[in-house]
Amino acid sequence: MKAKLYTHICFLIAAAMVFWACAGPKVEVEPITDTGNPGEQVSRLDSEVGVARKNQINVLAPVSFAVVEKNLGEAKGGLMRGDEISGILEKTAQGRAYLKRAEESAKMARTALSNVIKARDDARAAGAPSFEKDYADAESRFLELTGAIEKDNLKWAQKNEAEVIETFRSLEIRAIKEKTLGEVRDTIDRAEKEGAKKLVPELYAEARKELDSVDAFISENPYQKEEMLKRANTALFNAQRLVVLTQQSGKLQTMKPVETVLWTEGMITQITNKLSAPDMRNHSFDTQMENILGTIGAVQADRKFLGDETKSQQAEIEMMMKDYRTETETLKKGHDAEIASLTSKISALEGKSKEEQAEKQRIEAEKRANEARLAEEKRMVEQRLAAERLFNEMYNEVQAFFEPEEADVYKQGDKLVIRLKSIKFPIGKAIIMPENYALLSKVQKAVRTFGEPEVLIEGHTDSTGSTAVNELLSQKRAEAVQEYLVANQTVPVDKITSIGYGSIRPLASNATEEGRAINRRIDIIISPITRGEQ
Repeated sequence: MKAKLYTHICFLIAAAMVFWACAGPKVEVEPITDTGNPGEQVSRLDSEVGVARKNQINVLAPVSFAVVEKNLGEAKGGLMRGDEISGILEKTAQGRAYLKRAEESAKMARTALSNVIKARDDARAAGAPSFEKDYADAESRFLELTGAIEKDNLKWAQKNEAEVIETFRSLEIRAIKEKTLGEVRDTIDRAEKEGAKKLVPELYAEARKELDSVDAFISENPYQKEEMLKRANTALFNAQRLVVLTQQSGKLQTMKPVETVLWTEGMITQITNKLSAPDMRNHSFDTQMENILGTIGAVQADRKFLGDETKSQQAEIEMMMKDYRTETETLKKGHDAEIASLTSKISALEGKSKEEQAEKQRIEAEKRANEARLAEEKRMVEQRLAAERLFNEMYNEVQAFFEPEEADVYKQGDKLVIRLKSIKFPIGKAIIMPENYALLSKVQKAVRTFGEPEVLIEGHTDSTGSTAVNELLSQKRAEAVQEYLVANQTVPVDKITSIGYGSIRPLASNATEEGRAINRRIDIIISPITRGEQ
């Protein structure tokens, strides 16, 4: 099915390229005049392409986007080979021009095909990409619609969208029933095998009853999607909880009362020690829990206070800098005016003619302008060098945070990349498990080293499974890391984004388990904000 979808996209690209060559409007390519660092231009286009992919430009304007990625790949290849700068910049400029066209086409598609786009999004969110053959067929038909929009064939697209909407809707309902409820059913069966009927009979009966109720609701109310998803997810949560309670009940049955009490006390003590809370084991369990909750509340209040205090200090510093710049500018203007006045008086005393005075003033002004320009250039160079030194210092500091088996830390132009190698997710899931907290704590520390930088989270998978499933899974995992960092106040929500690339950017061959392990990763890309940018 991957091959079928790929062949379909290639056909669309070839057909559209012929259309553009013969009758389509010319793509206006704006040359890039900045030849100082082609790597920065390519990196900028790479970032723009990533954002466009997250915004679904790759499927809303598949033909133009394919040309963008072709130009980007050739520009990257030119950089690696050391090709002529002019050729690299030309490919970059072409990529940017086609990206602009793709965004314009995507805007039209969003307006003209809003209903089918929503149906597709709903189906994907429900897990429809797991039905590889049927989903690939639906996706091919969707690409025919968006391809028609790119070729200005709006009538054909609107004529055929109803059928595609119904296809995605059917896949969504099927996904909810077969995937989500199937997982609920399997989870309850697992709990039954582990003794749920005997150990937690009431909870087991409730879970079975809830499963039947949700199944019936979906069949009777196929258009109440939000409610059916809500009920299905609640049923899955309760089924998973049933397994946990069954296992714990079985464990407790094998323990003596004193062992149960000591086990419970041990868990409470671990939490207490982590929070540096007072040891209250000589009090009741209720009091010990109040102690823990009170300590957590105090930590949260302290964190909020520190965050507010930092923002207040930053605002105060910015205000002081603004006042300083205003005052400096005012003094400079006054100084220049005073010099001009003195020069004028000197000229008058020396009996100079008005023409001589004007010429002298012009020369003096030109001299001051040249001195100011040289001083500004010197300041800019010193600022850039200081920023580079500071960046290198922070890079070395962050590199020391991670063990070699945890992450690779390296510089990518003016950005810092933390490639998380040891982060683990449950198979097919995007849930951050507690075993990852220590690693993500180091990531938080690394991000905070740079103050409040721009942060991009990239999710990548190996090639196992379909392209659609991998793309969706990598996006959800990247979003999970993003939500974790935001929830822990590592970086403001408006300075962090996430993109899922699926399996399209492998680092190693997917033919071996070792290569696939390398390709399954999360990349944290930190872009420091300089004082000038602020």
